[in-house]
Amino acid sequence: MTAVASRGLMGIGDVLAVLRPDFDDVTISKIRFLESEGLVQPERTSSGYRKFSHADVERLRYVLACQRDQYLPLKVIREHLEAIDRGLEPPTGIEGPRVPRALVSTDGMPSSDAFRPAASEVRLSRGEILEASGLDDALLTQLEGYGLITKRGSHYDGEALTVANTVAEMSAFGIEPRHLRTFKVAADREVGLVEQVVTPLLRQRDPEGQQRADDAIRQLASLSVRLHAALVKAGLASELRR
Repeated sequence: MTAVASRGLMGIGDVLAVLRPDFDDVTISKIRFLESEGLVQPERTSSGYRKFSHADVERLRYVLACQRDQYLPLKVIREHLEAIDRGLEPPTGIEGPRVPRALVSTDGMPSSDAFRPAASEVRLSRGEILEASGLDDALLTQLEGYGLITKRGSHYDGEALTVANTVAEMSAFGIEPRHLRTFKVAADREVGLVEQVVTPLLRQRDPEGQQRADDAIRQLASLSVRLHAALVKAGLASELRR
């Protein structure tokens, strides 16, 4: 079995057969045209043949559905795809791309699944994280200065948005970024403790060891948050009983 076949990649004829039942007017020429417009980027074999992944096929399905059902021009569809690639919900009507509601909500304690990396990491501009969190620019600058929020390249990720949302709610009680430096110090220490646990697994350098390390990181992250919350709650309860 070749490496291409083992990854489940399909030739353009196979893609046509998958899409044709739902889009009877799709042709190989149209798929090639959408590729030339940069809406899909299949892999190429050493001999130049196109090989499409399942994600490529779903991307094509989205493009074709937008054209058929909403009569959207390619320029608008491209904007939709750019939003999706950044982990955002695509524009609807007159509204622009939106941050997924699940990221905006701060209710509830996270489970281990909450620490599972998303298939498509959220990438937010400065304006988008400010709008989604309700922070002002000066407060975001302070959070960055104290190391509570950091950029991933030129964008902010979903974790940065979670921090921004949480700080925005805490600021209603008069809590400022300078008061939160202890949270950062404690988090860094917890990260160091988790690294001590998982480093031996990572040194095994095999898929099973990597998977066990990933599972351990998620579980320990969830447990550390739960423990932290329990300790804070117990401490506050003790203060209130005085």
